[in-house]
Amino acid sequence: MIVNILRFSFRDGTTEEKKAEVLAAMRRTAAVESVSFSTVGQDLGDPAEGYTHAYCAAIEDLAALERYLYDQVHLDGDSGILPYFARLSAVRLSDDTDPELNEKIMTMHLKKVATYPEWGRLLEAIPNGQISTSA
Repeated sequence: MIVNILRFSFRDGTTEEKKAEVLAAMRRTAAVESVSFSTVGQDLGDPAEGYTHAYCAAIEDLAALERYLYDQVHLDGDSGILPYFARLSAVRLSDDTDPELNEKIMTMHLKKVATYPEWGRLLEAIPNGQISTSA
C-alpha cells in the first residue's frame, strides 16, 4: 500500500464557497477506482506550521498509482484545485519494503510533469509548495 498525504492551506481571499468546491474536487479525485481508501478534511497538526487541510489517498501498488496519476478525474481536477493553494507539502509512506520504491514513485511523478507541463507549472506556482517538479 502506498499512502500519499497532502497538507495544504488556501490562499488568502479564497471564499468559503470556493474552498468547498476545491475540497469537493479533491474528494472526487480521492474516490477514483485506483484508490483503496481516502479522506479529505481539516489538518489536525500544529497550526503554527500553517496547514489547515489535508488529503490522504491510499493506493494498492505502483500499477494502481499509475492509473491514479492519469485518471481523467484527477487530471481534470487539478487545474481547479492547485491555483487556490498557498501552502502544500506531501508525505508518502508504504508497507512495501522495496528500497527503490521512493525512486520509482518519483520517476512516475516526474514523467507526469513532463507529460503535462501545465500541471508542473501549477505546482511551481504554489507560493509555499514543497513538491518537486524536477529531478
